[in-house]
Amino acid sequence: MPTPPDPERPRPDRVVEPVRVLRARPTDALAELMRELMPEPGERARAEPPAAPEEDTEELPPVPAEGPAHAGSPRRRPVVAAALAAAALAGFGCALLLPGREESAARPAPPPVPASAPAATADPDGPGTLREGDFGPEVTELRRRLLRIPDVFRDGSATGPYDAPLTEAVARFQLWYGIRGDERGVYGDDTREDLESRTG
Repeated sequence: MPTPPDPERPRPDRVVEPVRVLRARPTDALAELMRELMPEPGERARAEPPAAPEEDTEELPPVPAEGPAHAGSPRRRPVVAAALAAAALAGFGCALLLPGREESAARPAPPPVPASAPAATADPDGPGTLREGDFGPEVTELRRRLLRIPDVFRDGSATGPYDAPLTEAVARFQLWYGIRGDERGVYGDDTREDLESRTG
């Protein structure tokens, strides 16, 4: 059913009809390509031009070894050497200022103790340092203090020598509370100070 014309729009004088556009079909393009690739026997002679003689190639001149702005020029070498020296010096200075430098330095090994020497003379870390094999009232005091810290000296007793379980308890205390100034399992000044501050 036709729609009535819009009263506001004027009617065109002539009616425009759609125009049919012809496009080449894909099969036509394929046929054209096949004709180019495989021409018929009579067309082959016409399609191929006669081959021209090949011209000789010309050799390029060699590239110069150094240009005016070459990176290795004599003027730049001292500047590069000075920059490398300054960087090395700055790196060395920073390495000296890093915290914990004294921790990385290895402690010298304690001198061998003769078998006949008493335990008091075998104290290379100074007076008050206790290690495995020591005994006496200071070891008893250490045992009592470690028993006050939860889970450090489990199943330990308040009396006895500085034995392997006590060494492990001291090492556990050092690990848990971040004490690094003393050897592992050795009750030195840093470990003593921290343990005494925690146990009163």
